Amino acid sequence: MPAFAQESDSAQGAETGGVEEIVVTARKRQETSQDVPVAVTAISAAQIDRYDLTSIEKVAASMGQLTVGRNSTGSGAQITLRGIGTAPSSIGIEQSVAVVVDGVYYGQGRIINEGFFDASSIEVLKGPQALFFGKNATAGVINIATNDPGNAFEASLRTGYEFKSGTVYGEGVVSTPINDTTGIRVAVRGSSMSGGYFRNEGMELPYITTDRTVDPALVTSHLQPVGPVKVSGEKEFMGRVTLKSELTDRLTATLKASYSRTKVNNPASNRVAYECDGGDTWFNTALSCGKRFAVYNNAMPSDIAATIPVAGDGSQFNKYTSWGVTGTLEYSGEALTVTSVTNFQKNRNRLLVDGDFGSATAGATWAVEDSRWRAFSSELRALTSFQFPLNVMIGGLFQDTRRDFVQYVVNGGADNPAVADPSYRYAGFVKNSFTDGKTLAVYGQAILKPVESVEITGGVRYTHETKKSEFIQPYASLALFAPGVLVSADQTFNNWSPEATIRWKPAEGINVFASYKTAYKSGGFSNSGINSVLASVDNFTFGPEKAEGFEGGIKTTLLDRQLRLNLIGYTYRYKNLQIDFFDSSVFAFNTINAGSVRTKGLELEVQYAPYAVPGLSVRGTLNYNHARYEDFLAPCYAGQTIVQGCSLPNRYQDLSGTETAMAPAWTGTFGVTYETSVTDSAKLNLSVDTKYSDSYLPSGFGNPYSRQSSYLSVDATAKLSFADHWDLALIGKNLTNRFVATGVVDGPGTGSGTGTAAGIHADQIGLISLPRSVQLQLTWRY
Repeated sequence: MPAFAQESDSAQGAETGGVEEIVVTARKRQETSQDVPVAVTAISAAQIDRYDLTSIEKVAASMGQLTVGRNSTGSGAQITLRGIGTAPSSIGIEQSVAVVVDGVYYGQGRIINEGFFDASSIEVLKGPQALFFGKNATAGVINIATNDPGNAFEASLRTGYEFKSGTVYGEGVVSTPINDTTGIRVAVRGSSMSGGYFRNEGMELPYITTDRTVDPALVTSHLQPVGPVKVSGEKEFMGRVTLKSELTDRLTATLKASYSRTKVNNPASNRVAYECDGGDTWFNTALSCGKRFAVYNNAMPSDIAATIPVAGDGSQFNKYTSWGVTGTLEYSGEALTVTSVTNFQKNRNRLLVDGDFGSATAGATWAVEDSRWRAFSSELRALTSFQFPLNVMIGGLFQDTRRDFVQYVVNGGADNPAVADPSYRYAGFVKNSFTDGKTLAVYGQAILKPVESVEITGGVRYTHETKKSEFIQPYASLALFAPGVLVSADQTFNNWSPEATIRWKPAEGINVFASYKTAYKSGGFSNSGINSVLASVDNFTFGPEKAEGFEGGIKTTLLDRQLRLNLIGYTYRYKNLQIDFFDSSVFAFNTINAGSVRTKGLELEVQYAPYAVPGLSVRGTLNYNHARYEDFLAPCYAGQTIVQGCSLPNRYQDLSGTETAMAPAWTGTFGVTYETSVTDSAKLNLSVDTKYSDSYLPSGFGNPYSRQSSYLSVDATAKLSFADHWDLALIGKNLTNRFVATGVVDGPGTGSGTGTAAGIHADQIGLISLPRSVQLQLTWRY
């Protein structure tokens, strides 16, 4: 994948050489990537097209310092940038890397389930971005823009086949003017996977339940089927309609409506047991751990599934549906631009997953979830552009959200035939939770240009936020888990996030800048926690995470636009990190604010596109990142011994000075693209892009057994274009077939002896990136 924004993909660039600019909106206004005083990696529409980058996961797989791990439960994702991210185990914790689509913040990690086809650009903004993007952008922002209708008719059809997973996909776009002032664009994409990237090598096993109320001697054996061998068997459909109209010479209205539906046959298809004590999984020694693209899962027994809403016949599944509407009004006057963005979004996620991830009998666990999210937001901002030195931007945002979460957990061999609600019969416990949230924010920025070459900006964002939450376990098979006890919380948060930047352009093509930035990540309530008689509301609530620090660098365009050379350095301190873990001392998930982190580093970006060799572009990045806990008294990882640093009686460890999760010291990318004419009407485009990463710990708790070794991955494409209408492309990703863990959890119920001399570490269950894939793609354009 291209290294950064300045790659030329236009026909002009291919014919004449030299690097082109990409326009970005990192400061809520259009600027070139070289002019904006922000560390930004931007990807153009042509670059997206080259590697079929239709999801955040695909983007991250080839980009240094950005990682995305898909998770079956909890928040659904772990997005990490510069070594700062959020564990995916709690649905109530927002990501530290915000995702923004067409100017709207999407507050759920499950946004990675949605594809972003027909996109015009993707920008990855690094470091705190609170001023313009608000809460939950402490580590950065992924800013996605989709295409609008143009002033001419446009149509395209695409079909492709990926060989490893047996995926057939198709995409169609039609864009046309309706009249002189109004246009419409319709885009759809669908795919069907007949196989999968991973294999389920689980074993068909019994699940034994014991009558706990009527006859304790009554024991029943239920069958755990394996289910599909090739996983995840994904099927998806996405559609978007965009209507854009110039209401007057100065007023433009845009309306976007989107729908997305995704279904997979195994939501744990990327949860690989890759490191276990003794080499075999904890609950089934017939299954070996290893760095293979293989998982061990079982379906829920069908007779048990028949008693639980949403569980179907017991087969594993994940069904995600979402829709949203965004309306944008923009007034462009001679010295004033006013923009209004209003959005309503709604999604529902249902799943049944083998929660032990180990094809187990004694420790068998299944989770059935039904979670819903809705959000309404409206933002209004105004930017002046007077000819005198001082201009301002002011804005305000209102957001209203609701999250509902229901979960049935089947485990422990529980059987209660006398229970009043038959859906609780086999449940270990049942959860029901919600959070209502409201956010009001105002922000402003002053833009001062005392001389033409200098720009000084200063601004602040104020955020007022309230959250009302409740959690109850209406049923639990053991009194320990506090059945019927209501946990509630009313939370209020207030925050000021200031920012200041100075930019100096001493000559054409040279941009020097320095920034002071702060950021704020919302506190909240862990809707997917577990309550026990030893827990309290403090085990569910957590406070805001904050960031503060400096960033600066130089961006240059040299040799008459043939060379781009950028160098950026940063240092930030993060306080009150939001950490989620299972605390066995109170038998509950515990979301806390713990410790502080210092992250600092350097980022070098280079691109060369010589006029002497038209069509050639060489690019690369080299990144150094040092992310360390400054102060963190953390819970021990499962099985950690006294010698390894676990202290009794509270079983805590001091992680001060140790690395954070997903924080390799060195990462880098290198790529080459060459386009040339092979006939008067045909062109050949060849691209190779590589990514290198140092080793790192996917675990946020210093677990050495989770370590991911260093790796080099290679992506490549070959595309033949005919008469400006047909493209035939061969696209390869992760051609080195590297096994890459982008997150990790301890296997539930595995590991023992924590805080003793005889500890045995838990099975390490990794969130694994996709293996090698090769797809053939045919595109027709009108």
